[in-house]
Parts: sequence; structure tokens; C-alpha cells
Amino acid sequence: MDIDSVADELYALRPEEFTAARGERVAAARTAGDRELAERIGRLRRPSLAAWVSNLLVRARPDEVAALLRLGEGLRRAHHDLDGPLLRELGAQQRTLVRAVTREAAALAARAGHPVGAGVAHEVETILHAVLADRDAARAWAEGRLVRPFEAVVGFSETGASVPHRPRPAARPEPRPAVRRDDEELARARRAADTAGRELRALEKEVARAAREAAATEERATRLQDRIAELTEELSRAREDRRQAREAERAARARLRTLERRAREAGRHAEQATARLTDLRTG
Repeated sequence: MDIDSVADELYALRPEEFTAARGERVAAARTAGDRELAERIGRLRRPSLAAWVSNLLVRARPDEVAALLRLGEGLRRAHHDLDGPLLRELGAQQRTLVRAVTREAAALAARAGHPVGAGVAHEVETILHAVLADRDAARAWAEGRLVRPFEAVVGFSETGASVPHRPRPAARPEPRPAVRRDDEELARARRAADTAGRELRALEKEVARAAREAAATEERATRLQDRIAELTEELSRAREDRRQAREAERAARARLRTLERRAREAGRHAEQATARLTDLRTG
């Protein structure tokens, strides 16, 4: 048993099975005398529902995983090369593929007993867009061990529209008024792009902050759920102890009654023997 095999096993389980299975693996590692492994297993965190759905997709649909990884490589390369036409083409593929894969992930989750709502589906889409934009996110996602959605990843937009076209050389000089108009339009376009960029970055910060708050809330809910499970187990043990104590009490009372009856009988026998002895002496 090693940390990789245990992690693969745990993150393939349903969320409600994670905590108990992790405890069993920790106990097994301690029994085997591997304290370090037990501590590392104990640090594995239960995945959020969106992360679990993503992990389920990675394990169940390797073809879709490979297609997303290839698309991400192409998008990152096109963005690096400022290839506007290719970015627009791949951006259309991105929208289609992400939505299709998200629907497939939701269907897998429903068949596994966890139907997901619009909020979780949106988080899964966020994970997939991060995978397309960031190579490190892609590697982490492909392992199938996500704990929660990625933090906001700064990358290309979904459409690729913000990437400038490479200018083509003019066939002949333009008249000066036309050049001035083009310069003014270009300046206006740049100001509009700058404004849109600032708004987009502000929204990304709000999304990241909301995601952190949601993750913290979910982490607290997970800790409370784990504590509830522990208290439920302790209550079950206490009830069993009480049942056994009551059985022992009933058995002790029954034995006491038996001993009291035997003592009364012995007392009567002693009285009869004493009376018989007195009769013999006086007769």
C-alpha cells in the first residue's frame, strides 16, 4: 500500500464514502507500522461535489479527457502565436466540447446516484475552462484527484476575440483623411478593449473571491458532516454500552433473587435442624 494507490482508490469513491474509507486506510497503515503513510492518508481531503464529478469524468471517459487536453494544447499554442483566426476556430470547438463534456459528466453523476444542479454544472465548466487555459491545471485534472475547483485561472477568453489580428501590409498608401479616420477608430477600439479588459479583470476577481468563500463554506460543511458522523458513531456505541449494562443489571438482579431464595430455604432448614436437635436432647 502506497499513497498513490490509496489516493486513486479514495478519489474514485462517492463523496459520502470517502471519510470512512480514509479512516480504514489510516488504521491499516498504522497497523502495518507505517506512521508516515498514515499521516499522509489522513491529510487527503474529501472532494467537493463538483470536483468528484470531474474526477468521475476523468476515470469514466478517457476519450473526452484526451480530446480536451489536445484542444487545450492547441488553444494555448494559438494564443501564444497570436493566431486570431485559429483562436476563433478553436474557441468554437471549446464552447461545443466543454458543454458536451459537462452534460456527459452530469449524466455520469446522476447514474452514480448524485444528480447535479446548475450550480455544480457551472463549477464543472469552470474546471474544464481552467484545464484548457492552464497546463498545470490540465495535469492536475488528468490525475483524477481534484479536491475542489481551481482558483480563477488567468488565460485566454472563451471566444479568443480579445486576441488581435496580425496586420496585413496595405497594397497601396491610403489617403491621409482615411488614415486619420482609421487611427481614430483604432484609438476608440483600444479604449473600448482596455475598458472591457478592466471590467473582465474586476469580474474575475469577484468570481475568485466568491469561489474562495464558497470553498470555505463547503469545507466547513464537510468538517461538520464528518463531526456528525463521528458523533453518530459515538452515540451508537454508547447505546450499545447502555444495552449491555441493562442486560448485566437484569442478570445480576435475577442472580440476587435466586441467592435470596436459597438463603431463605437454608434458613428454614437450619431452624428445622435446630428444633430436631432440641427434641432429641429433651426426649
